[in-house]
Amino acid sequence: MKVAIVGGTGYGAIELMRFINNHPYATLELVITHSQAGRKISDVYPHATDVWEMQMEELDVDVLKEKVDLVFFATPPGVSKDIAPGLMDQGVVCIDLSGDFRLESPEVYEKWYEKPAAAPSYLRKATYGLSEIYKEEIQHATYIANPGCYPTATLLGILPLVQHEWIDPKSIIIDAKSGVSGAGRSTSMMTHFAEMNDNLKAYKLGKHKHIPEIEQVLQKESGQSFVTTFSTHLIPMTRGIMATIYSDLMVDKSTDEMIEMYKAFYEDAPFVRIRSKGEYPATKEVYGSNYCDIGILADERTGKVTVVSVIDNLVKGASGQAIQNMNLLNNWDERTGLEFLPVYP
Repeated sequence: MKVAIVGGTGYGAIELMRFINNHPYATLELVITHSQAGRKISDVYPHATDVWEMQMEELDVDVLKEKVDLVFFATPPGVSKDIAPGLMDQGVVCIDLSGDFRLESPEVYEKWYEKPAAAPSYLRKATYGLSEIYKEEIQHATYIANPGCYPTATLLGILPLVQHEWIDPKSIIIDAKSGVSGAGRSTSMMTHFAEMNDNLKAYKLGKHKHIPEIEQVLQKESGQSFVTTFSTHLIPMTRGIMATIYSDLMVDKSTDEMIEMYKAFYEDAPFVRIRSKGEYPATKEVYGSNYCDIGILADERTGKVTVVSVIDNLVKGASGQAIQNMNLLNNWDERTGLEFLPVYP
């Protein structure tokens, strides 16, 4: 399969290239970038020298339609909504790592992203690509909206409890922390070394654009309205997300019972690993991999449950899940090209 990447200079794009380089059924045909067109990939990312020496190109939708079978969008919000409709109309399969097609409501998108939304007719064509939950839908999709990094960690951590109706939907609190690569490659005051080193920052409290994405899926899977407390923090590390989720229990279940339920829920999910009782995952234990590791505690004293969910934000939270979705689309083993052990230490 010949693939193209639109938005070829960000961290998501170079991670896609890393996985495609080791994928037995996919080859990279085109890398599209406006800012670096005419340069070689290795000029922008020297670590790819002698691996990716191809020249990056300007966008030409007609060339994309003629040369490739699948297009990955690794673009900032507000880009794919203008390009993707022309590809959809021609039947080109796309996997979009941006947020332009994740939200079903144009009004909700415009409120949280503060940008014009895609036309509703095209939003309806998108399939939300949370691989472990929507596997069947993904296998028949033509346009996949790859989930955000925070929603991936959060939803995989909480959905078993939501589907089993073991928790109070009004009581969910999500305390999430991310490495600075989640902010992208462009520099900013928030990610400047002197500002970030030896520091821990809360940011976008109550207004993070991933809030409606999380609530949309929770509502879809439960049939109930969800309003969550979602707090995000920036950690002085490169990769990783830890989502620690708290909620009130509505059933009398022990930690052992919860762990068994989670293991059954993710029995056919090779990239979700459930920890044993009393063990909780760390971000270093999934670094560079497509795994989501989950630990659970049912606290009899407080009547609450605590779920700890960790991922690599650039892999399971972005490019790795995109490759997993490409595998599902083509009825390949979903682990193809992704069976990397985490990098440790």
